[in-house]
Amino acid sequence: MKRINILSASLALILFTNLKANAQFKLSDIFKKVTEKSTTGATGTPSTLEIGQGIKEALQIGVSAGADRLSAKDGFLGNLAVKILMPPEAQKVERTLRSIGLNSLCDNVITSLNRAAEDAATEAKPIFVSAIKGMTLTDATNILLGNKNAATEYFKRVTTAQLMQKFSPIVTTSLSKVNATKYYSDLTSQYNRLPLVKPVNTNLTEYVTQKAIDGLFIEVAKEELKIRDNFSSRSSTLLQKVFGYADKKKS
Repeated sequence: MKRINILSASLALILFTNLKANAQFKLSDIFKKVTEKSTTGATGTPSTLEIGQGIKEALQIGVSAGADRLSAKDGFLGNLAVKILMPPEAQKVERTLRSIGLNSLCDNVITSLNRAAEDAATEAKPIFVSAIKGMTLTDATNILLGNKNAATEYFKRVTTAQLMQKFSPIVTTSLSKVNATKYYSDLTSQYNRLPLVKPVNTNLTEYVTQKAIDGLFIEVAKEELKIRDNFSSRSSTLLQKVFGYADKKKS
């Protein structure tokens, strides 16, 4: 009887071990298939349509991030790469006035110029999105396999005129709203009163509009470089496939 019990226990142990092994095998097999599926989805040669979709997805992410960053408070003022300084012809004015203790007047002008640009940047996103929608498959392929700033150059080519047209009235309104026009008038008036100086006149709207657009392209270029160089920035299987293909083509 004792021998029968030992035999039964042994058979039960063998059966349990086999069931456990089979279960582990099935789980590992499922895991393997899931892993293969996820990795193969991000590799291979993308179709022309996938390249177009991938580039548009990447650029929408990039321009949204760039425009949102710049349109926030201190988006220009707090970013040394795009901060708007005094117009070139007024920089001598700034140095002179700071030397006689009028720092706050100069600071007010610079702050207000940047506030006006931040206001204008809120209007940039729809213009960029429209340019993305109008992009051809040839444009997309050229951007993908082009230089690291190919997308930024594309945007410069197709959006600059629209941005200038859209930004100019916004900047004009913003300059008045944030007192930039008044501050700058005060600054130049103070300077022009000094003996033996050449009067300074600046088209503030034109200057700030151009600087705001330049700043947008700088931020778009940062986003473009990020998605080209950092795998972690490729947030979807499509982006991984499309930009992975570009990596192989350029290696």
